[in-house]
Amino acid sequence: MSIKFQPRVGSVIRCDFVGMIPPEMVKMRDVVVIARHPHNSKLVTVVPLSVSRPLVVEPFHYELSHDPRPGGDSMRSIWVKADMIYTVSTDRLELHYLATRRGGRQVVQVKLPDSDMAIIMRCVASALGLD
Repeated sequence: MSIKFQPRVGSVIRCDFVGMIPPEMVKMRDVVVIARHPHNSKLVTVVPLSVSRPLVVEPFHYELSHDPRPGGDSMRSIWVKADMIYTVSTDRLELHYLATRRGGRQVVQVKLPDSDMAIIMRCVASALGLD
């Protein structure tokens, strides 16, 4: 179910890229919010997360120290792919959920530490040639 608000910068959420055209993202993927649009409350800028290590690690890639996703494997590497920047509608976004004992769902909000976000923003700058 899509969200109706702009998540905070640093939030790790799910984004449905279905309908895009390859080589764009074309599936559901975890992303990190890097900016909220200042004039349109339905837009945020995100960079995707991936479990796949880049073939060649570039300055715009960053390996998180742990998997931040709920239920994620703490031993699995998660890569930020800051060269794949998207501004998307909040209609494409959904929060993470965990199953409850009674068969329901509980929202889990995940936010990366400021130290990771500072590195991710340097990676974004590198991807845009602003470093």
